[in-house]
Amino acid sequence: MTEVRENCRRILDRVREAALQSGRDPQSIRLIAVTKTVPEAKIREAVECGVSHIAENRLQEALPKREALRDLALTWHFIGHLQTNKAKKVLENFDWIQSVDRTELAETLNQAAGRPVPVMIEVKLHDEPAKSGVAETALPRFVEQFRQYERLQLRGLMAIPPFCENAEDARPYFRKLRHFSEQLGLTDLSMGMSNDFQVAIEEGATMVRIGTALFGERR
Repeated sequence: MTEVRENCRRILDRVREAALQSGRDPQSIRLIAVTKTVPEAKIREAVECGVSHIAENRLQEALPKREALRDLALTWHFIGHLQTNKAKKVLENFDWIQSVDRTELAETLNQAAGRPVPVMIEVKLHDEPAKSGVAETALPRFVEQFRQYERLQLRGLMAIPPFCENAEDARPYFRKLRHFSEQLGLTDLSMGMSNDFQVAIEEGATMVRIGTALFGERR
C-alpha cells in the first residue's frame, strides 16, 4: 500500500471515529483534499481511495491539474484569497468558492457567473493581519446581502483558525464558527485541517480540508 493510500485510510478512520463520538453520520462529512504543490500522480492515488473533492489555493496552479485530471469526476473547491480580476476564470474552473470575504467580490462573482454557484463566506476569527475573512461583527449584514445575489448559493461558513500545536486549542474557534452558523441558519461548515480535523468534526464541521496528513509534507 502506498503512503497516500495508507494516509487516506487512516484519515477516513479518524473521520468516522470523530463523527460517531459526536453522534453524527460519518457520511455527512466531506473529506476535501488540499492539493497545493501536490503532483497529479498523488492526486490520482487519493481519488482511487475514494476522494472526490479537491481544493486549490491558487488559480494558476490549479489549471494544469484540472487539465491533467479531466478524465476524473471531481468537485473542485477554490479556498484561497480571490482577487476580483480573477473571478471569471475561477468560476470557469471551480465548482465551489469557499473564500468569499467582501462585498466587492460577491458582486463580481454574481455578475460573472453563468450558473448557480455554491459559495462559502470566509470568516476571520482572530487578529492575524495576513489572514483574510469577514469580521465577526460584519458577518450578519454580509449574509443578509446574499439575498440580492441570484446566482450565488450561500451554503455556509469557512474559517482558518491560527495554527495550534495542541488541537484542543482550536476548539473555541470551531465552536464559535458553529454558533455563527446556527444563528444565521446556514448548514455547511468548512473547518479543520490536518492537525485538528477531528476536533473540528466534533464541533460540527461538514467539510474538512486535508493536505499534509494525506499527501505528506510539502516540498
